[in-house]
Amino acid sequence: MSNVRSHSHVTNLSGNEIYCLKKLSLSPGNICIGNSVFALGILGSLTAGLNILFGGEIPDVTSLIHDGRINAINRMLEEAKASGGTGVTGVTTELISHGSNIEFLSIGSVVHVADAANETLSFSTSADAQELYCQADCGFKPVQYVIGNVAYSIGLGGNIFGFLRSLGRGEVKEYSEIFDRTRHLALERITREARQCKANAVIGINTTITPLMGAQEMLMLGTASSHPALAEYATQPITSDMTNEEMWNMINIGYMPIRLVMGVSVYSLGIVGGIKSIFKSMVRGEVDVLTSLLYEAREKALDRIQADAQRYGADEVVGVKIHVYELGGGLIEFLAIGTAVKKMDGITTRTPVLIPQAIIRDRDTFFDKKPQTGQAVSLTESGKSSAAATQGGPIAIAIGIIMFLFYVFMFVLKHR
Repeated sequence: MSNVRSHSHVTNLSGNEIYCLKKLSLSPGNICIGNSVFALGILGSLTAGLNILFGGEIPDVTSLIHDGRINAINRMLEEAKASGGTGVTGVTTELISHGSNIEFLSIGSVVHVADAANETLSFSTSADAQELYCQADCGFKPVQYVIGNVAYSIGLGGNIFGFLRSLGRGEVKEYSEIFDRTRHLALERITREARQCKANAVIGINTTITPLMGAQEMLMLGTASSHPALAEYATQPITSDMTNEEMWNMINIGYMPIRLVMGVSVYSLGIVGGIKSIFKSMVRGEVDVLTSLLYEAREKALDRIQADAQRYGADEVVGVKIHVYELGGGLIEFLAIGTAVKKMDGITTRTPVLIPQAIIRDRDTFFDKKPQTGQAVSLTESGKSSAAATQGGPIAIAIGIIMFLFYVFMFVLKHR
């Protein structure tokens, strides 16, 4: 590992962020960077391959990614300590492929206590300086940047049982259970990290789902924080995926986030329903088979998110978003995700009005347009696959064959 370096007087903080720091009696410092390059190795690849076949979590891939990210984060913090800052804001972690190796990269911005002679690094946060202002005005004190991840696969077993179940119309419980269980694992792990650093909250959680090494990784990133009104949540920290501006608004009117909640349902159109929808799609009008199926699947996901919130004594679930993923083979996943909130006496923000500099979004002034070489796929948009397209199953093939035979039959009739 090379010597720790410091880039004094070089910051990636914007003017709006620096203004918000000033309001918190903080000043900008330099960029800090940490990285770690990993190779899975042939033994690890074989083990991971077996886990992919069986389905569920793939521990080797999960631990590889987690260890790589932690190494990069720790090295970034070493650089921050060398520069004498009090904290690191806007921490990011990303994964870059270099052939057979993977680089884990973490970048953050050091902040200083204004006019302080000596400083000790006391916190790291995923929040940028604007978001940090919102958190501080809500009464939260940042402690540590935390992550929770899980690498998973449906697996051969899941595909076999799922295929048999998908012949009929309705929910495929084998798939629903796998997706629900693995996604809650990521939430449990980010909560555990917060508990280990004596925090009672994880706020500003961002969730991403990315295809990786023949599987999928679900990653949650957030900031472990402490709030004086949440002492009873020391053993089970609250979790929230609300934006920091949204959280400020809810706390301002007396609602505290208590739990990030999820509801998952995986549905199949079924072989009979698939054939019916093909014929219906050849004429103009509503495809009632698809209409009722998709409605039922969304309702099931919402029922589960509501049940999840009720288990934690929530009053409402806010900011709910429903993401739809096509898994292939006639299977569709519906993921409902939001934050359960609870009305608490005596809860409000420190100031009655949020300053505009905390919510103004910075505009890019440099644009690097890449040539189009194919269709781009964004995993943050609904309708994209959360399980690799290679997991498209036998139903898609069967439907394709049926359509081909139908057109051949029509062609023969027409030219007799």
